[in-house]
Amino acid sequence: MKGKLYLSASVLMMGMGVQSAMAQDAAATAQTDGSAVEMDAIVVTGVRASLVGGLEVKKNSTQIVESIIAEDVGKLPDNNVVEALQRITGVQVTDRASGQVGRVFIRGLDDVTTTWNGRNIFTASGQNFALADIPANLVRRIDVFKTRNAEQIESGIAGQIDVFTRRPFDFDGFAVTGAVRGVYHEQADKINPNVSALISDRWETSAGEFGALLNVSYERTRFRDQSITAGAIVPFATADNPPAGWAPLERIQPTDGRAPDQQIWIPGLNSGLPTAPNSTLPINGEDVPYLLGRDAMFGADLTGKRERPAVNLALQYSPNSKSEYTFEFFYSGFRNQTFNNLHFTFVDWWGNPDRDVTLYPDSNLIKSRTVRDIYGFNSGDMTKQKTDSFVYALNGKWDITDNFQLTADLSYQTSKFTQNFLALRTERVADIVTVDFNAGGGLPSWEFGDNSLMTDPSQWTLAQFYDNGVQRKGEAVTLSVDGDYDFDSGLLTRLSFGFRHDVRSASEAQRDQNAGVLGRKLSEFDEGLYHTNNDFFDGKSNVPSSWVVPSGSYLWNHADEFRKLYQNVNPNLVLSDQLAFAKNFDLDEVTTSAYVQADMEHDVFGRPLFVQVGARAVRIETDMQFFNQLSAGDSDAASKKVTEFLPSVTLRYDITDNLRLRFNYGETIRRPNFVDLNPFILYTDDLTNIGYGTGSGGNPDLEPTRSKNFDLGLEWYFANDSAIYATLFRRKIDGLVVPLRQVRELVDPKYVATQFVVTQPVNASNGIMKGAELGMVYFPELPGLLNGLGVQGSMTLLDTKQNIPLTNEKGEIIGEASSDFFGVSDISYNVTLAYEHGPVGMRVSYVWRDDFLNNNEAAQFAGPIGIWRKAEQSLDAQFTYNVNDRMALTFDAVNLTNEIYQSYYYFDGAGSPETTNFGNSLPGRTFAIGFRYSLN
Repeated sequence: MKGKLYLSASVLMMGMGVQSAMAQDAAATAQTDGSAVEMDAIVVTGVRASLVGGLEVKKNSTQIVESIIAEDVGKLPDNNVVEALQRITGVQVTDRASGQVGRVFIRGLDDVTTTWNGRNIFTASGQNFALADIPANLVRRIDVFKTRNAEQIESGIAGQIDVFTRRPFDFDGFAVTGAVRGVYHEQADKINPNVSALISDRWETSAGEFGALLNVSYERTRFRDQSITAGAIVPFATADNPPAGWAPLERIQPTDGRAPDQQIWIPGLNSGLPTAPNSTLPINGEDVPYLLGRDAMFGADLTGKRERPAVNLALQYSPNSKSEYTFEFFYSGFRNQTFNNLHFTFVDWWGNPDRDVTLYPDSNLIKSRTVRDIYGFNSGDMTKQKTDSFVYALNGKWDITDNFQLTADLSYQTSKFTQNFLALRTERVADIVTVDFNAGGGLPSWEFGDNSLMTDPSQWTLAQFYDNGVQRKGEAVTLSVDGDYDFDSGLLTRLSFGFRHDVRSASEAQRDQNAGVLGRKLSEFDEGLYHTNNDFFDGKSNVPSSWVVPSGSYLWNHADEFRKLYQNVNPNLVLSDQLAFAKNFDLDEVTTSAYVQADMEHDVFGRPLFVQVGARAVRIETDMQFFNQLSAGDSDAASKKVTEFLPSVTLRYDITDNLRLRFNYGETIRRPNFVDLNPFILYTDDLTNIGYGTGSGGNPDLEPTRSKNFDLGLEWYFANDSAIYATLFRRKIDGLVVPLRQVRELVDPKYVATQFVVTQPVNASNGIMKGAELGMVYFPELPGLLNGLGVQGSMTLLDTKQNIPLTNEKGEIIGEASSDFFGVSDISYNVTLAYEHGPVGMRVSYVWRDDFLNNNEAAQFAGPIGIWRKAEQSLDAQFTYNVNDRMALTFDAVNLTNEIYQSYYYFDGAGSPETTNFGNSLPGRTFAIGFRYSLN
């Protein structure tokens, strides 16, 4: 596989050399790519100029695009690109944890193509790059493309985010900048460094102009995430009239030996079991009433340390006014170490349940109960993750003639991700637990007869030991050549064409070894093994505030000692010098694409109409090799070839100098994730005694998801530095990948379970997304100290539906249901109040998004499979004082209102954290003080 890549690199380098020689012979000139807007003319000196710079990109672009320009990123209280994007119209973010935002959506879709200076980049074996790994300190500009044209990369049905870093020719001469911030994370009670430095210069010589730039960044974050969860919903017998053979308030499994050959209920229903009073289940030919309650309660107290080093190196050479060459190197690192103190207690059928059960009004949902002799466990989970991503790129631009420009770009990238995980559980049977699944505001509560026993090592017995890891790799060589020919007169103003050839490889491997209950007390071991947390969940709910678990760092440093100890339980455990990763898949993919695009201009009713028409042809050839983790030496191979033809058309009509109408139609695709192509099933045993295990696998026959996209926009630039704009859009998406479930039987001595609910992905869903965006930037001319006050705001309205196939236990499709898209809020908006006057700059930003369907839980339970998230908001602030032209002091604050993020079940049109709560997490607040220096 590597040989194929290196051979391709050699061939492409030869092609690059031919192009370079042709260009030099023709004395070509350097010119910015015609599809982009050159920003050098915009002088960015403050908050207002930054916002106006983004507005200028939008105004002058043919497509619908939003931009963050230069200091605009540095002047927001943001640590990475994802956090900076949340203030762009149509962009939504979620998963604020570990001291940062995790995911980005464009108009409700998370399939975003990520490019760095126009080049497609990725993380490890994935299709996209982890945007959170790009520090804001390195960024010169971010473009968010919501529409696409033929010259852009075809993937990413949500859109494209192009991140531009700085180059030496961006500066007039010598430049030095530096920034340092101390970021305080309230939950972790730690101060973290965030530093960056840039040095750049350019020189005129007899051989031409040279430039060199080095930009480095380092961020360390020590964080704490706390969450409490009311567990999954399952059915129970009633207290007064249980079915024959069942005890009062005993849990009713989907299948049970007391009801031979009967499927009593089906797990993983989209709507869940009915919640109406006196709802029944069929048991032994009778309709028996049941209650719905939670199986468990658990709290997670996760602490961690994350580091992100990054380096951007750029070398530029312009031998004359007609040619320019750029070499760029980009390194992005990720180091993450987390220790999760997990406390888990069942609250259902163990031991002797009391009968003091209360229900929510007019339902069969249990609100509170008391259970005796209840089983629970604590777990110390240690995870270490590491990512290293490298990109090397060589770019040439030439003016072949005054009208013909040519650009060639060759890049090589490699990325590797490794994760290792160690966990040691302890267990006990508590005398009694009293639980209220919703004690108020969606927060559950639970307490034992004596909570102080939670911190007593003699109460806990060493249980399961988990030792596993995963390794993902990816690399690619890419050559692209793009040409633009400008016409001096006539309807046709520019003809663009080009091709792109990408040779990609990806692989994934894993290791996995576990052992069962050891049976020795935690108190029998060295005290270094004990770890006790404190002040859990800040006293916001009546839950245990402290418990003892095996220490993650001690476990990590003595891993082989515990492996030897647990060999008495599982003789197959191996020591560190024998640990090895076994491959899951090896994959080679070659993508070849070509496009042609015409730009035209014609006066209509005396006003200019700009038309851009193009088409892109794509050929994707994928060779796959899969390996069965359950059977050494068992492998399977598959190949797939896909050809796509993707047309696009964009119209921009300047109704007046300040009023613009845009229309775009384009087609895009989403490629399957490589991991979703693996047909071998990975099984997970019945870990919580529910009666069956689970399994998951891929599908090598997956096709790309295809989207047809329509956009209609109107923009009014009603004053200097001000505009109001609105866009209507529609996405028709075919072949969405959804999981299908079926029950499989597997008899293997490694597993307790013999029945497994298995999910595999298929292209079995179609969807429609439609919506509207409204945005505004307004800086009025005000008198005196009020001058410099402005506002930026936007709102996005979305309506989504997709069909979800329903299957029987054999995996056969027997019907379909309708569902919202995941991660989509019907309404979201953001408002930023900005002020800059003299040396003072201030900004206050408020971001809000409505409730949204976040994820599906495991197909094992009786509630609705979908988990919803409550509306989320964040109030952030930033203050800058410019000491002089070179130095500035900053203060930033994030999540000033100290929100609690909540999730819940949604039963047939009803549900909220107040009635059907699920999870609650504390992201915490952050405050930062910083210093910036700039000399250029």
